[in-house]
Amino acid sequence: MMKMFPLIVLLLHSSAVYSDSHSLRYYHTVVSAPGPGIPEYSYVGYVDDQEITNYNSVSRRMLPRAEWIKKEEPEYWERETQIGKGAEAVFRHNVRTLMERFNQTGGFHSVQWMIGCELDDDGSIRGYDQHRYDGGEFIALDTQTWTYTATMSQALITTQRWNSPEERAGETVRNYLENICMEGLKKYVENGREELERRVRPTVKVSGQHKDGTLMLHCQVYGFHPRRVDVKWMKNGVDDIPTYETTHVLPNPDGTYQIRVSADVMPGEDDSYSCYVDHSSLGAPLNIVWEPEPPSSWVTPVAVAVVVVALLVAAVVGFLLYSRNKAGYRTASKPDKFSSGIQQFSPINLSLFPCVI
Repeated sequence: MMKMFPLIVLLLHSSAVYSDSHSLRYYHTVVSAPGPGIPEYSYVGYVDDQEITNYNSVSRRMLPRAEWIKKEEPEYWERETQIGKGAEAVFRHNVRTLMERFNQTGGFHSVQWMIGCELDDDGSIRGYDQHRYDGGEFIALDTQTWTYTATMSQALITTQRWNSPEERAGETVRNYLENICMEGLKKYVENGREELERRVRPTVKVSGQHKDGTLMLHCQVYGFHPRRVDVKWMKNGVDDIPTYETTHVLPNPDGTYQIRVSADVMPGEDDSYSCYVDHSSLGAPLNIVWEPEPPSSWVTPVAVAVVVVALLVAAVVGFLLYSRNKAGYRTASKPDKFSSGIQQFSPINLSLFPCVI
């Protein structure tokens, strides 16, 4: 592979959710202070949203993560392993270099490069290259001029070198994106087409909660594949609900995905609300209407019965405690149990970070 030039962030521009666009992305990530579950360096490949390959500083081998990628010859795995080992040394150097530029002598710091290409079903192609340090954008590639732009002052020295006539790093990356990356993407899609292009219809559930004069609507969409989906709340058949609370599209253990979209509205007497869902598995978008559930006739009697039972239990418990105290018994006060919270390490956000500095 080419010199470790700046890292590429592949922004998945959403065309229509029903298109068969595909993307190939590679993430290189290094951290200054590895911990449980966080290797010092990792190099991970994705086709669309499916992880296909993984190299890290613990395994020291490029390993398959998808069944269909195992069709590759042994030479492929050896080549990718050598790329990973070479990149690992470069990235370890990079994180130390950036820590010096930011006058940092310790702590947890991260450098990431994400590079990739995308092919739409109409034949158009795109490539992306973006770098981040500690979660902040560091360097961006302008694919119109194929030059790099510094988004932090500490990146100027790097962009000046990458853009210089001697290096012209942007042109090297352009060749990689338009040729090498695109060829790899087409081959992977062909080998993994059955899995990558399978279609699973979503299941949709809508619910609502009244609170302080407002109505909180929830639309849960789950069990769908592929990942790309369009979900929104509509009022009276029109898309005019401006405020949404949307979770990320999350994976399920069976390889499908789920998402929840909520909206806080002020319902009118004649207003109706529906959840709009568009997905490539659907012949036409779904529009699931939310309808308030009428109160059940047995709710009040049951509620009264529960209160009565609770009062009776409280009376019995109070009587027993009173009897024990009168007999001279005292309950021993126990010290609070030692609560050792397990330290949680958030995984590196693989859509962020920079590279060869």
